[in-house]
Amino acid sequence: MAVSSPADVRPPQRSYLTRYRHALWLLTKRDLRVRYSTSALGYVWSILDPLVMAGIYWFVFAVVFDRGGRVGEQPYIVFLLIGLLPWMWFNGAVSDSTRAFIREAKLVRSTSIPRTIWVNRLVLSKGIEFLAALPVLALFAIWYGAPLHWEVVFFPLAILIQSVLTVGISLIVAPLVVFFRDLERAVKLILRFLFYASPIVYGLSDLPEEIQTLAAFNPLAGIFSLYRAAFFPQQLEVFAIVVSAGMSLLFLAVGLWVFKRSERTVLKEL
Repeated sequence: MAVSSPADVRPPQRSYLTRYRHALWLLTKRDLRVRYSTSALGYVWSILDPLVMAGIYWFVFAVVFDRGGRVGEQPYIVFLLIGLLPWMWFNGAVSDSTRAFIREAKLVRSTSIPRTIWVNRLVLSKGIEFLAALPVLALFAIWYGAPLHWEVVFFPLAILIQSVLTVGISLIVAPLVVFFRDLERAVKLILRFLFYASPIVYGLSDLPEEIQTLAAFNPLAGIFSLYRAAFFPQQLEVFAIVVSAGMSLLFLAVGLWVFKRSERTVLKEL
């Protein structure tokens, strides 16, 4: 019987997917560590921004104009938070993707890891911050007596669709900013417009009937509908969800195509 020599025994090579996940997680942890290592408040900053925004819009709509019962659902502060938290994830990841390559130019050029990691790590780190802020939403829901419904099972689906959408858009934005630096400011303006064009401070059903179908083609509309269904089942809009899922997959396909076509040129420009 033949006996294998030690030279013939080699450790199994890790798969591409395993190595990719490992590198992605290392870079994500580095980002989170750098972001909070110099901060005295640390975790608080990940929830302070949406809390302040929720407080402002609650005061304007529910106190100043006394429209808390006619816009969104009650309790309005919970309705606001469940829209603002995923928005902060989307806004932060897309906004940061405009500097994904420019900020890390030396590392992007000198390392051989897949360049999509430099974008995906931003989406993942912001997603982790979103998950870390969910206990605050739970506390507000308990405090204001917002009951949790069985539609909470759609929460993971909302996270999945939002991840696909955010990655797709970020993969489009990140390489294009390298060629067109003014695009960074344009993206910030578009995000500012998108905030008010998305059902965050209001629900899709609060819009006039004649524009609800058009508004459903905003891919964020169906995603927020899935999140809100956990506490407000009447906010579940099946058509908007289907549109969001389809558009998210389309953005991902376009993002991968744009990224693949521009990757070599991006490395030359950096």
